[in-house]
Amino acid sequence: MPLGKNALKLEENGMQGKTIGFIGLGNMGAPMAANLVRAGYIVRGFDTAATTAEGVAPGTSAAAVSTDADVVITMLPDGAILRRVAEEVIPAMKPGALLIDCSTVDVESARAVSDKAEAAGLLFVDAPVSGGIGGASAGTLTFMAGGTETGFAKARPLFEVMGQKAVHCGEAGAGQAAKICNNMILGATMIATCEAFALADKLGLDRQKMFDVVSTSSGSSWSMNTYCPAPGVGPKSPADNGYKPGFAAELMLKDLGLSQQAAEAVDADTPMGALAMALYRHFVEEEGGRGKDFSAMLPRFEARSRKA
Repeated sequence: MPLGKNALKLEENGMQGKTIGFIGLGNMGAPMAANLVRAGYIVRGFDTAATTAEGVAPGTSAAAVSTDADVVITMLPDGAILRRVAEEVIPAMKPGALLIDCSTVDVESARAVSDKAEAAGLLFVDAPVSGGIGGASAGTLTFMAGGTETGFAKARPLFEVMGQKAVHCGEAGAGQAAKICNNMILGATMIATCEAFALADKLGLDRQKMFDVVSTSSGSSWSMNTYCPAPGVGPKSPADNGYKPGFAAELMLKDLGLSQQAAEAVDADTPMGALAMALYRHFVEEEGGRGKDFSAMLPRFEARSRKA
C-alpha cells in the first residue's frame, strides 16, 4: 500500500529541492515521474514521443534534462536504446550525480552502462520494476536494484516515493538478473494457470470452485490469487476488462526472450522458460495476442483442442 502518513519526508534526507531528469514518459514512466513531482522533487522530462506527465517540465532532449540534474532516471524499451541514451546523457551529467535505469533490459547492457557511468564519475543503479501500470500510478512498485551500496542508498528515497519495496540484489546487473528470473517464473505460472482453467472447464468444474480450491492450496500463485486470468473470479484483474493490458503479452515475450538470452550466456538449462517463450511468441505473432494482456492466454487455451 502507499506509505501515506509514513511516507518519506524529503527534508529528513536532504532531498528537498533536488532536480531529477526523467527520460521515457510512457505508460510506466509518466506516473512514476508524476509521483516524484507530488513528493516535492523538481522533475524535468523527455520522451521521443513528446509525451509528458503532470507537473513535469518538458525538456528538448535527453541531454538537456540531464544537465545539472542530481539524479537521472530512465525507463526505456530495450538495452540497445538504453546504451544509446546513456551515450548522450552520461557526458551531460555532473560528477557525483546518480543514474538510475528502471527499464527491463539484458544484464550485459546494464553492466556496460554501469561501467561507462563509473568511468565518468557517476553512480549507477539498475532498478527494473514489478507492479505494472497500476503499481506505477499508485506508487506501489517493487524495485530490484543492482549497483554499489552507495548508489542504492542515494536512490532509496526515490524508490520509497515511487514504490513500496526496494531490494538491493547485488552488484551492477543484479537487478536485471532478478527481474528476468522473476518474470520467467511469472510467464510459466500464468500459462499453467490458464491451462488449468481451460482443463477445469472441459471437466465441468465451476471456475469459482476451482479458484476457491487452488488459491488456498498447493497450486496457489500470484497468477491465480492476485491476477486471476478468469473473468469474474478472484480480485479484479485485466480479465475483467476484456484483457486490456496491465502487462501486455508482447512485454512478457520480451522478458522471456531476455531470460533465454541470459540462460544461453551462462549455459543454464531452462526448458520451461524456453517453452513459455515459444508459446507467447506464437500467441503474439500468430494468434492475435499483441495488444492484449498476458493473461489472455486463457481464452487462447479455451479455443483450442488437444491436437490443435
